[in-house]
Amino acid sequence: MCLVLRKLVGDIRFWIVLFAVLRLYGIANPPLEVSHSWRQTTVAMAARNFYEIDSNILFPRIDIGGDLSGITGMEFPLMNWLIYLFSLLFGFHDWFGRAINLLVTSLGCWYFFRLLKPRFGQQNAFCSTLILCASLWFPFARKIMPDTFSLSLVLIGMFYGLVFLLHERRRLGSLLAYALLTMAGVLSKLPSGYILVVFLLPFFDAEVLLRRKVWFAVASACILLPVAWWYFVWVPYLVNQYGLWHFFMGEGLAQGFGEISHHLGRTLSRFYNDALKYIGFVIFVAGLVAAIVRRQRLMLRILALASLAFLVVMFSSGETFYKHDYYVIPFVPVMALFAGYAISLLKKQQWRLVLLTAIALENILNSHSQFIIRDNRQPVLALESTFDKFSDRSDLICVNSGQDPTVVYFTHRKGWVATNEQLLHDDFREALRQHGCRYILVMKKVFGDDVDLPLPVTYVSDDYTIYSL
Repeated sequence: MCLVLRKLVGDIRFWIVLFAVLRLYGIANPPLEVSHSWRQTTVAMAARNFYEIDSNILFPRIDIGGDLSGITGMEFPLMNWLIYLFSLLFGFHDWFGRAINLLVTSLGCWYFFRLLKPRFGQQNAFCSTLILCASLWFPFARKIMPDTFSLSLVLIGMFYGLVFLLHERRRLGSLLAYALLTMAGVLSKLPSGYILVVFLLPFFDAEVLLRRKVWFAVASACILLPVAWWYFVWVPYLVNQYGLWHFFMGEGLAQGFGEISHHLGRTLSRFYNDALKYIGFVIFVAGLVAAIVRRQRLMLRILALASLAFLVVMFSSGETFYKHDYYVIPFVPVMALFAGYAISLLKKQQWRLVLLTAIALENILNSHSQFIIRDNRQPVLALESTFDKFSDRSDLICVNSGQDPTVVYFTHRKGWVATNEQLLHDDFREALRQHGCRYILVMKKVFGDDVDLPLPVTYVSDDYTIYSL
Protein backbone atom coordinates (compact mmCIF):
# COMPACT_ATOMS: atom_id res chain seq x y z
CA MET A 1 0.00 0.00 0.00
CA CYS A 2 2.79 2.42 0.92
CA LEU A 3 4.59 1.53 -2.29
CA VAL A 4 1.47 2.28 -4.35
CA LEU A 5 0.96 5.58 -2.52
CA ARG A 6 4.58 6.59 -3.01
CA LYS A 7 4.33 5.78 -6.71
CA LEU A 8 1.12 7.77 -6.96
CA VAL A 9 2.49 10.96 -5.37
CA GLY A 10 5.61 10.62 -7.51
CA ASP A 11 3.49 10.80 -10.65
CA ILE A 12 2.99 14.37 -11.90
CA ARG A 13 -0.41 13.41 -13.27
CA PHE A 14 -1.65 12.93 -9.72
CA TRP A 15 -0.67 16.50 -8.82
CA ILE A 16 -2.09 17.99 -12.02
CA VAL A 17 -5.41 16.30 -11.28
CA LEU A 18 -5.23 17.37 -7.63
CA PHE A 19 -4.71 21.01 -8.57
CA ALA A 20 -7.58 20.72 -11.05
CA VAL A 21 -9.84 19.30 -8.33
CA LEU A 22 -8.90 22.15 -5.96
CA ARG A 23 -9.92 24.63 -8.63
CA LEU A 24 -13.32 22.99 -8.94
CA TYR A 25 -14.34 24.86 -5.81
CA GLY A 26 -16.89 27.42 -6.91
CA ILE A 27 -16.44 26.40 -10.55
CA ALA A 28 -20.08 27.28 -11.27
CA ASN A 29 -19.75 30.75 -9.74
CA PRO A 30 -20.74 33.66 -11.96
CA PRO A 31 -17.78 35.76 -13.18
CA LEU A 32 -17.92 38.19 -10.27
CA GLU A 33 -14.54 37.75 -8.62
CA VAL A 34 -12.92 40.76 -7.01
CA SER A 35 -10.61 41.15 -10.00
CA HIS A 36 -11.00 40.44 -13.71
CA SER A 37 -14.79 40.16 -13.67
CA TRP A 38 -14.85 42.74 -16.48
CA ARG A 39 -12.50 40.61 -18.59
CA GLN A 40 -14.46 37.45 -17.98
CA THR A 41 -17.83 38.95 -18.75
CA THR A 42 -16.49 40.29 -22.05
CA VAL A 43 -15.65 36.70 -23.02
CA ALA A 44 -18.98 35.42 -21.69
CA MET A 45 -21.11 38.01 -23.47
CA ALA A 46 -19.52 37.16 -26.82
CA ALA A 47 -20.23 33.47 -26.14
CA ARG A 48 -23.83 34.21 -25.19
CA ASN A 49 -24.30 36.24 -28.35
CA PHE A 50 -23.02 33.32 -30.43
CA TYR A 51 -25.71 31.23 -28.74
CA GLU A 52 -28.58 33.72 -28.91
CA ILE A 53 -27.92 35.83 -32.02
CA ASP A 54 -25.39 34.54 -34.55
CA SER A 55 -22.98 31.62 -34.25
CA ASN A 56 -20.59 32.84 -36.98
CA ILE A 57 -17.19 32.76 -35.28
CA LEU A 58 -15.90 35.49 -37.60
CA PHE A 59 -18.33 38.05 -36.21
CA PRO A 60 -18.01 38.18 -32.39
CA ARG A 61 -20.21 40.77 -30.68
CA ILE A 62 -20.31 42.32 -27.23
CA ASP A 63 -23.11 43.96 -25.26
CA ILE A 64 -21.70 47.46 -24.75
CA GLY A 65 -21.95 48.74 -28.30
CA GLY A 66 -24.90 51.01 -27.58
CA ASP A 67 -27.30 51.01 -30.53
CA LEU A 68 -24.70 49.40 -32.83
CA SER A 69 -24.69 45.70 -33.67
CA GLY A 70 -22.00 44.99 -31.08
CA ILE A 71 -19.82 43.29 -33.69
CA THR A 72 -16.21 44.24 -33.09
CA GLY A 73 -12.62 43.09 -33.44
CA MET A 74 -11.21 41.01 -30.61
CA GLU A 75 -8.92 38.06 -29.99
CA PHE A 76 -9.99 35.08 -32.06
CA PRO A 77 -13.02 33.87 -30.05
CA LEU A 78 -12.18 30.17 -29.86
CA MET A 79 -12.94 29.87 -26.14
CA ASN A 80 -16.16 31.85 -26.61
CA TRP A 81 -17.21 29.55 -29.44
CA LEU A 82 -16.46 26.42 -27.40
CA ILE A 83 -18.76 27.79 -24.68
CA TYR A 84 -21.39 28.20 -27.40
CA LEU A 85 -20.94 24.56 -28.49
CA PHE A 86 -21.46 23.31 -24.93
CA SER A 87 -24.49 25.57 -24.67
CA LEU A 88 -26.09 23.86 -27.67
CA LEU A 89 -26.22 20.71 -25.58
CA PHE A 90 -26.97 22.03 -22.12
CA GLY A 91 -28.26 25.58 -22.51
CA PHE A 92 -26.12 28.64 -21.91
CA HIS A 93 -24.06 28.79 -18.71
CA ASP A 94 -21.06 31.09 -18.52
CA TRP A 95 -19.21 28.75 -16.17
CA PHE A 96 -18.63 26.39 -19.11
CA GLY A 97 -15.77 28.76 -19.88
CA ARG A 98 -14.21 27.98 -16.51
CA ALA A 99 -14.45 24.24 -17.14
CA ILE A 100 -13.02 24.49 -20.66
CA ASN A 101 -10.08 26.59 -19.48
CA LEU A 102 -9.40 24.26 -16.55
CA LEU A 103 -9.39 21.18 -18.78
CA VAL A 104 -7.14 22.67 -21.46
CA THR A 105 -4.75 24.23 -18.94
CA SER A 106 -4.42 20.95 -17.05
CA LEU A 107 -3.50 19.24 -20.32
CA GLY A 108 -1.07 22.08 -20.96
CA CYS A 109 0.69 21.37 -17.65
CA TRP A 110 0.96 17.69 -18.56
CA TYR A 111 2.52 18.50 -21.92
CA PHE A 112 4.83 21.02 -20.23
CA PHE A 113 6.13 18.09 -18.17
CA ARG A 114 6.50 15.98 -21.31
CA LEU A 115 8.43 18.78 -23.01
CA LEU A 116 10.90 19.09 -20.13
CA LYS A 117 11.44 15.48 -19.07
CA PRO A 118 13.57 14.23 -22.02
CA ARG A 119 15.69 17.39 -22.00
CA PHE A 120 16.15 18.20 -18.30
CA GLY A 121 15.34 14.99 -16.48
CA GLN A 122 12.44 13.60 -14.46
CA GLN A 123 13.13 15.53 -11.27
CA ASN A 124 13.49 18.94 -12.92
CA ALA A 125 10.38 18.37 -15.04
CA PHE A 126 8.40 17.23 -12.00
CA CYS A 127 9.36 20.20 -9.83
CA SER A 128 8.90 22.73 -12.64
CA THR A 129 5.44 21.43 -13.52
CA LEU A 130 4.35 21.42 -9.89
CA ILE A 131 5.50 25.04 -9.58
CA LEU A 132 3.64 25.95 -12.77
CA CYS A 133 0.44 24.41 -11.38
CA ALA A 134 0.77 26.47 -8.20
CA SER A 135 1.88 29.73 -9.84
CA LEU A 136 -0.22 32.58 -11.18
CA TRP A 137 -1.70 29.88 -13.38
CA PHE A 138 -3.54 28.50 -10.34
CA PRO A 139 -6.34 31.12 -10.24
CA PHE A 140 -6.30 31.97 -13.94
CA ALA A 141 -6.68 28.38 -15.09
CA ARG A 142 -10.33 28.51 -14.04
CA LYS A 143 -11.25 32.00 -15.18
CA ILE A 144 -13.30 32.69 -18.28
CA MET A 145 -10.26 34.18 -19.95
CA PRO A 146 -8.06 32.89 -22.80
CA ASP A 147 -4.62 33.49 -21.25
CA THR A 148 -3.65 30.09 -19.80
CA PHE A 149 -5.97 28.42 -22.31
CA SER A 150 -4.05 29.83 -25.28
CA LEU A 151 -0.55 29.20 -23.96
CA SER A 152 -1.52 25.63 -23.02
CA LEU A 153 -2.56 24.99 -26.62
CA VAL A 154 0.78 26.39 -27.75
CA LEU A 155 2.71 24.15 -25.32
CA ILE A 156 0.83 21.09 -26.53
CA GLY A 157 1.52 22.10 -30.11
CA MET A 158 5.21 22.61 -29.32
CA PHE A 159 5.44 19.07 -27.98
CA TYR A 160 4.22 17.65 -31.28
CA GLY A 161 6.44 20.04 -33.21
CA LEU A 162 9.49 18.68 -31.42
CA VAL A 163 8.29 15.12 -31.96
CA PHE A 164 8.29 15.79 -35.69
CA LEU A 165 11.67 17.52 -35.71
CA LEU A 166 13.65 15.25 -33.40
CA HIS A 167 12.27 11.73 -33.62
CA GLU A 168 13.77 9.26 -36.02
CA ARG A 169 10.53 8.57 -37.81
CA ARG A 170 8.89 11.51 -39.49
CA ARG A 171 5.30 11.77 -38.33
CA LEU A 172 3.08 13.98 -40.47
CA GLY A 173 0.35 13.57 -37.84
CA SER A 174 2.62 15.25 -35.31
CA LEU A 175 3.32 18.09 -37.75
CA LEU A 176 -0.42 18.55 -38.32
CA ALA A 177 -1.05 18.57 -34.56
CA TYR A 178 1.70 21.16 -34.12
CA ALA A 179 0.21 23.41 -36.79
CA LEU A 180 -3.42 23.21 -35.68
CA LEU A 181 -2.88 23.43 -31.91
CA THR A 182 -0.28 26.16 -32.10
CA MET A 183 -2.38 28.17 -34.53
CA ALA A 184 -5.41 27.85 -32.23
CA GLY A 185 -3.34 28.98 -29.25
CA VAL A 186 -1.74 32.00 -30.92
CA LEU A 187 -5.04 33.06 -32.49
CA SER A 188 -6.70 32.90 -29.06
CA LYS A 189 -4.09 35.19 -27.50
CA LEU A 190 -1.39 36.71 -29.67
CA PRO A 191 1.34 37.13 -26.97
CA SER A 192 1.31 33.35 -26.38
CA GLY A 193 3.17 32.96 -29.66
CA TYR A 194 6.35 34.51 -28.24
CA ILE A 195 7.44 31.15 -26.78
CA LEU A 196 7.73 29.66 -30.27
CA VAL A 197 11.04 31.50 -30.58
CA VAL A 198 12.71 28.56 -28.81
CA PHE A 199 12.21 26.51 -31.98
CA LEU A 200 15.22 28.39 -33.32
CA LEU A 201 17.36 25.99 -31.27
CA PRO A 202 16.39 22.72 -33.02
CA PHE A 203 15.82 24.52 -36.33
CA PHE A 204 19.49 25.55 -36.50
CA ASP A 205 20.70 22.23 -35.11
CA ALA A 206 22.81 20.51 -37.79
CA GLU A 207 21.71 17.07 -36.59
CA VAL A 208 18.07 17.73 -37.49
CA LEU A 209 17.32 16.58 -41.02
CA LEU A 210 16.96 19.36 -43.59
CA ARG A 211 13.73 18.00 -45.07
CA ARG A 212 12.10 18.09 -41.65
CA LYS A 213 13.15 21.70 -41.23
CA VAL A 214 11.58 22.52 -44.58
CA TRP A 215 8.30 20.81 -43.68
CA PHE A 216 8.37 22.49 -40.29
CA ALA A 217 8.94 25.91 -41.87
CA VAL A 218 5.99 25.33 -44.21
CA ALA A 219 3.78 24.37 -41.27
CA SER A 220 4.93 27.43 -39.32
CA ALA A 221 4.04 29.65 -42.27
CA CYS A 222 0.59 28.05 -42.27
CA ILE A 223 0.29 29.14 -38.65
CA LEU A 224 1.52 32.66 -39.28
CA LEU A 225 -0.76 33.48 -42.20
CA PRO A 226 -4.16 33.08 -40.49
CA VAL A 227 -2.86 34.75 -37.33
CA ALA A 228 -1.62 37.75 -39.32
CA TRP A 229 -4.86 37.86 -41.30
CA TRP A 230 -7.04 37.82 -38.19
CA TYR A 231 -5.19 40.46 -36.18
CA PHE A 232 -3.96 42.78 -38.90
CA VAL A 233 -6.67 42.47 -41.55
CA TRP A 234 -9.91 41.14 -40.11
CA VAL A 235 -9.88 42.89 -36.73
CA PRO A 236 -9.34 46.36 -38.31
CA TYR A 237 -12.04 45.54 -40.87
CA LEU A 238 -14.58 44.68 -38.15
CA VAL A 239 -13.77 47.85 -36.25
CA ASN A 240 -14.07 50.05 -39.33
CA GLN A 241 -17.11 48.31 -40.76
CA TYR A 242 -19.17 48.10 -37.57
CA GLY A 243 -17.90 51.20 -35.80
CA LEU A 244 -17.06 49.68 -32.42
CA TRP A 245 -13.51 49.73 -31.03
CA HIS A 246 -12.79 47.13 -28.38
CA PHE A 247 -9.51 45.28 -28.96
CA PHE A 248 -6.16 46.63 -27.68
CA MET A 249 -3.20 46.19 -30.06
CA GLY A 250 -0.58 48.39 -28.38
CA GLU A 251 0.78 51.74 -29.49
CA GLY A 252 4.26 50.91 -30.75
CA LEU A 253 7.50 49.66 -29.24
CA ALA A 254 8.98 53.10 -28.63
CA GLN A 255 6.00 54.35 -26.66
CA GLY A 256 5.72 51.08 -24.79
CA PHE A 257 9.40 51.19 -23.88
CA GLY A 258 8.93 54.66 -22.46
CA GLU A 259 5.92 53.63 -20.40
CA ILE A 260 7.66 50.52 -19.08
CA SER A 261 10.91 52.35 -18.23
CA HIS A 262 9.03 55.07 -16.33
CA HIS A 263 7.23 52.43 -14.26
CA LEU A 264 10.00 49.88 -13.88
CA GLY A 265 9.12 49.07 -10.28
CA ARG A 266 5.53 48.18 -11.10
CA THR A 267 6.71 46.21 -14.13
CA LEU A 268 9.20 44.15 -12.12
CA SER A 269 6.56 43.46 -9.47
CA ARG A 270 4.65 41.45 -12.05
CA PHE A 271 7.51 38.95 -11.95
CA TYR A 272 8.35 38.82 -8.24
CA ASN A 273 4.92 39.57 -6.79
CA ASP A 274 2.57 37.89 -9.26
CA ALA A 275 4.20 35.22 -11.43
CA LEU A 276 5.57 32.93 -8.69
CA LYS A 277 5.15 35.19 -5.65
CA TYR A 278 8.12 35.98 -3.43
CA ILE A 279 9.36 32.53 -2.43
CA GLY A 280 9.06 31.19 -5.95
CA PHE A 281 10.84 34.22 -7.40
CA VAL A 282 13.79 33.84 -5.01
CA ILE A 283 14.08 30.18 -6.02
CA PHE A 284 13.85 31.18 -9.69
CA VAL A 285 16.84 33.50 -9.18
CA ALA A 286 18.69 30.69 -7.41
CA GLY A 287 17.97 28.41 -10.35
CA LEU A 288 19.27 31.04 -12.77
CA VAL A 289 22.48 31.41 -10.82
CA ALA A 290 22.90 27.62 -10.62
CA ALA A 291 22.31 27.27 -14.37
CA ILE A 292 25.02 29.86 -15.06
CA VAL A 293 27.50 28.26 -12.65
CA ARG A 294 26.82 24.75 -13.96
CA ARG A 295 26.80 25.95 -17.58
CA GLN A 296 23.36 24.63 -18.46
CA ARG A 297 23.57 25.92 -22.01
CA LEU A 298 20.18 24.68 -23.20
CA MET A 299 18.34 26.28 -20.30
CA LEU A 300 20.23 29.54 -20.68
CA ARG A 301 19.60 29.67 -24.42
CA ILE A 302 15.90 29.10 -23.82
CA LEU A 303 15.90 31.91 -21.26
CA ALA A 304 17.78 34.28 -23.56
CA LEU A 305 15.51 33.69 -26.55
CA ALA A 306 12.30 33.74 -24.49
CA SER A 307 13.34 36.89 -22.63
CA LEU A 308 14.15 38.80 -25.81
CA ALA A 309 10.85 37.76 -27.39
CA PHE A 310 8.90 38.57 -24.24
CA LEU A 311 10.48 42.03 -24.08
CA VAL A 312 8.81 42.68 -27.44
CA VAL A 313 5.50 41.62 -25.88
CA MET A 314 6.08 43.90 -22.90
CA PHE A 315 7.05 46.94 -24.95
CA SER A 316 4.16 46.35 -27.34
CA SER A 317 1.77 46.30 -24.38
CA GLY A 318 3.26 49.31 -22.62
CA GLU A 319 1.34 50.46 -19.56
CA THR A 320 -1.18 47.66 -20.02
CA PHE A 321 1.52 45.19 -19.01
CA TYR A 322 2.21 46.61 -15.57
CA LYS A 323 -1.44 47.48 -14.93
CA HIS A 324 -2.72 43.92 -15.44
CA ASP A 325 -1.17 40.92 -13.70
CA TYR A 326 -2.32 38.39 -16.30
CA TYR A 327 0.00 39.85 -18.96
CA VAL A 328 2.93 38.05 -17.30
CA ILE A 329 1.22 34.63 -17.58
CA PRO A 330 3.05 33.60 -20.81
CA PHE A 331 6.45 33.97 -19.13
CA VAL A 332 5.59 31.92 -16.05
CA PRO A 333 6.56 28.53 -17.59
CA VAL A 334 10.08 29.83 -18.26
CA MET A 335 10.41 30.99 -14.66
CA ALA A 336 8.98 27.68 -13.43
CA LEU A 337 11.66 25.82 -15.40
CA PHE A 338 14.47 27.58 -13.53
CA ALA A 339 12.77 27.41 -10.15
CA GLY A 340 12.20 23.70 -10.67
CA TYR A 341 15.83 23.27 -11.64
CA ALA A 342 16.99 24.89 -8.39
CA ILE A 343 14.81 22.59 -6.30
CA SER A 344 15.80 19.49 -8.27
CA LEU A 345 19.45 20.11 -7.31
CA LEU A 346 18.67 19.55 -3.64
CA LYS A 347 19.85 16.10 -2.56
CA LYS A 348 17.40 15.64 0.31
CA GLN A 349 13.86 14.94 -0.72
CA GLN A 350 12.58 16.57 2.48
CA TRP A 351 14.00 19.95 1.44
CA ARG A 352 12.46 19.65 -2.01
CA LEU A 353 9.13 18.91 -0.39
CA VAL A 354 9.42 21.89 1.99
CA LEU A 355 10.21 24.38 -0.79
CA LEU A 356 7.56 23.08 -3.17
CA THR A 357 4.99 23.21 -0.37
CA ALA A 358 6.04 26.76 0.54
CA ILE A 359 5.67 27.94 -3.06
CA ALA A 360 2.29 26.26 -3.42
CA LEU A 361 0.89 27.56 -0.14
CA GLU A 362 2.04 31.13 -0.74
CA ASN A 363 0.43 31.23 -4.17
CA ILE A 364 -2.77 29.40 -3.25
CA LEU A 365 -3.41 31.40 -0.08
CA ASN A 366 -2.89 34.64 -1.99
CA SER A 367 -5.43 33.45 -4.57
CA HIS A 368 -8.28 32.62 -2.17
CA SER A 369 -10.27 35.74 -3.08
CA GLN A 370 -10.47 34.51 -6.68
CA PHE A 371 -12.64 31.58 -5.60
CA ILE A 372 -15.41 33.41 -3.76
CA ILE A 373 -18.04 36.00 -4.61
CA ARG A 374 -18.21 38.73 -1.99
CA ASP A 375 -21.59 39.72 -0.56
CA ASN A 376 -21.42 43.25 -1.96
CA ARG A 377 -21.42 41.78 -5.49
CA GLN A 378 -24.41 39.50 -4.99
CA PRO A 379 -27.07 42.15 -5.88
CA VAL A 380 -25.82 42.16 -9.46
CA LEU A 381 -27.24 38.66 -9.87
CA ALA A 382 -30.79 39.95 -9.39
CA LEU A 383 -30.57 42.59 -12.13
CA GLU A 384 -31.86 40.40 -14.96
CA SER A 385 -35.00 39.33 -13.10
CA THR A 386 -35.56 42.91 -11.93
CA PHE A 387 -35.43 44.31 -15.45
CA ASP A 388 -37.63 41.49 -16.75
CA LYS A 389 -40.50 42.82 -14.61
CA PHE A 390 -40.91 45.96 -16.69
CA SER A 391 -38.51 45.73 -19.65
CA ASP A 392 -37.97 43.66 -22.78
CA ARG A 393 -34.61 42.04 -23.50
CA SER A 394 -34.32 44.26 -26.56
CA ASP A 395 -34.45 47.49 -24.50
CA LEU A 396 -31.19 49.43 -24.49
CA ILE A 397 -29.80 50.54 -21.15
CA CYS A 398 -26.91 52.59 -19.78
CA VAL A 399 -24.99 51.75 -16.60
CA ASN A 400 -22.80 54.05 -14.50
CA SER A 401 -19.93 51.54 -14.42
CA GLY A 402 -17.32 53.59 -16.29
CA GLN A 403 -15.67 51.17 -18.71
CA ASP A 404 -16.66 48.01 -16.84
CA PRO A 405 -19.13 45.86 -18.84
CA THR A 406 -19.89 43.45 -16.00
CA VAL A 407 -23.19 44.99 -14.86
CA VAL A 408 -24.52 45.24 -18.42
CA TYR A 409 -23.79 41.55 -18.90
CA PHE A 410 -25.80 40.54 -15.84
CA THR A 411 -28.82 42.58 -16.92
CA HIS A 412 -28.89 40.36 -20.04
CA ARG A 413 -29.38 43.46 -22.14
CA LYS A 414 -27.30 45.66 -24.38
CA GLY A 415 -26.40 49.32 -24.29
CA TRP A 416 -23.78 51.69 -22.95
CA VAL A 417 -21.46 52.16 -20.01
CA ALA A 418 -20.78 55.68 -18.73
CA THR A 419 -19.28 57.56 -15.82
CA ASN A 420 -21.32 59.36 -13.18
CA GLU A 421 -20.04 62.68 -14.51
CA GLN A 422 -21.37 61.89 -17.98
CA LEU A 423 -24.78 60.85 -16.69
CA LEU A 424 -25.17 64.06 -14.71
CA HIS A 425 -25.01 66.11 -17.93
CA ASP A 426 -28.37 66.83 -19.58
CA ASP A 427 -26.88 66.73 -23.09
CA PHE A 428 -25.41 63.30 -22.54
CA ARG A 429 -28.70 61.86 -21.28
CA GLU A 430 -30.53 63.45 -24.21
CA ALA A 431 -28.06 61.88 -26.62
CA LEU A 432 -28.69 58.49 -24.99
CA ARG A 433 -32.44 58.96 -25.40
CA GLN A 434 -32.10 59.88 -29.06
CA HIS A 435 -30.05 56.74 -29.67
CA GLY A 436 -32.80 54.57 -28.18
CA CYS A 437 -31.70 54.14 -24.58
CA ARG A 438 -34.72 53.27 -22.41
CA TYR A 439 -33.27 53.00 -18.90
CA ILE A 440 -30.31 54.23 -16.87
CA LEU A 441 -29.06 51.91 -14.15
CA VAL A 442 -27.16 53.53 -11.28
CA MET A 443 -25.27 51.07 -9.10
CA LYS A 444 -25.23 53.15 -5.93
CA LYS A 445 -23.02 51.22 -3.56
CA VAL A 446 -20.46 50.21 -6.17
CA PHE A 447 -20.16 53.15 -8.56
CA GLY A 448 -21.86 56.18 -7.05
CA ASP A 449 -24.07 56.60 -4.01
CA ASP A 450 -24.43 60.35 -4.58
CA VAL A 451 -25.84 60.18 -8.13
CA ASP A 452 -29.38 61.55 -8.28
CA LEU A 453 -30.74 61.99 -11.80
CA PRO A 454 -33.72 64.25 -12.67
CA LEU A 455 -35.59 61.35 -14.26
CA PRO A 456 -38.59 59.17 -13.36
CA VAL A 457 -37.60 56.30 -11.07
CA THR A 458 -38.73 52.90 -12.32
CA TYR A 459 -37.16 50.79 -9.60
CA VAL A 460 -35.15 51.51 -6.47
CA SER A 461 -33.39 49.35 -3.90
CA ASP A 462 -30.57 49.78 -1.42
CA ASP A 463 -28.07 48.75 -4.09
CA TYR A 464 -29.27 50.37 -7.31
CA THR A 465 -31.76 52.72 -8.89
CA ILE A 466 -33.26 52.33 -12.37
CA TYR A 467 -34.34 55.53 -14.11
CA SER A 468 -36.59 55.70 -17.14
CA LEU A 469 -35.74 57.74 -20.22
